[in-house]
Amino acid sequence: MPPPRKLDLIPEELRRWLAEELRDRGFADIVDVTEGLNFRLQEAGLELSVGKTAVGDFSKALKDQREAFAIAETLLSDMDIEAEGELHKVLMQMIATSAVHMIQSVREKDEHLDPKDLMSLGRMLKDLMSSSGMREKLLADERARVAREAREAAQAEMDEALEATATEAGLSAEMLDRLRKGVLGLRS
Repeated sequence: MPPPRKLDLIPEELRRWLAEELRDRGFADIVDVTEGLNFRLQEAGLELSVGKTAVGDFSKALKDQREAFAIAETLLSDMDIEAEGELHKVLMQMIATSAVHMIQSVREKDEHLDPKDLMSLGRMLKDLMSSSGMREKLLADERARVAREAREAAQAEMDEALEATATEAGLSAEMLDRLRKGVLGLRS
């Protein structure tokens, strides 16, 4: 097993400082940020020095993560829940297609599929399927909510119309209540 990366050995508060510093500097000034991190490590009494390559890799990972979140947020903010469900279906198809291509490539080259790659692909499919299932449940819940609200609005409209008609016809409050309960099934 490879040794742990130096950035994994630094305290959490310094890792947070590093992430904030990189974000504040627009993921640039890697040399200055690395010097600042190493100075803070020395101040903390840690005999550890982090190289600019490690900080640069960390910066790139943070930037990629930030961009991925921004893209996802933009995509999902413009979508209703049905469109989001469709996006999950498309992603599932893309992953399945990639899996088939990967398996075909392995067969053509008469190689063995790396178990780690296969496990990663399986996990990705499982997670996406689970996510898709949650989206389908949210979609069903949303449809049920919309239908319930439509029923309640129609019921309120019928009740108002019944009351207006009963008032015009001179019906008593008792007769109006009987009509609500018996004929329309409305709550009183």
